[in-house]
Amino acid sequence: MNLTRRYLLVFATAATLTVPLAFAQKASPAGTAEVSLEGGTITINYSRPFMKGRKIMGGLVPYGHWWRTGADDATSLKTPVDLEIGGVKVPAGNYTLYSLPSETDWKLIINKQTGQWGTEYDEKQDLARVSLKKMALSSPIEEFTIEFVKKGSKIAELILEWENTKLSVPVRVIR
Repeated sequence: MNLTRRYLLVFATAATLTVPLAFAQKASPAGTAEVSLEGGTITINYSRPFMKGRKIMGGLVPYGHWWRTGADDATSLKTPVDLEIGGVKVPAGNYTLYSLPSETDWKLIINKQTGQWGTEYDEKQDLARVSLKKMALSSPIEEFTIEFVKKGSKIAELILEWENTKLSVPVRVIR
């Protein structure tokens, strides 16, 4: 077999093995939460894991340890305008969102490091940790969900829901 044919065979074999992996469906599908407030659209991109019969809060999501706030890639926040999240100023830019759960209260961690896998967390890159309001849900939410509920032209509520837990924090455009 000549050299050109050998290279072609190796390339074809590699392409056959890698193409299906590139199109494989993730167990945790991608999700996006967006809200248009005065000055632009704030966007959160995240992965949406399912309960699948597992204990989530205090189990899969352990209390007292940071959590990636989703699955797979780190959850990202992009804002074209300066915000106040839970009373803390967040300048326009790109961030990663983590959480610090506990039985009684949660913190939303706004981190300056971006583009990393969700399990890569550098506490030294934290911009802020803000308190989340925690409420019990009357019926379980199977798939982790992040959403914005617009409350006015400059303010929205950021909501995270999974299992029997609802977490929220106000988000406001500042100028």
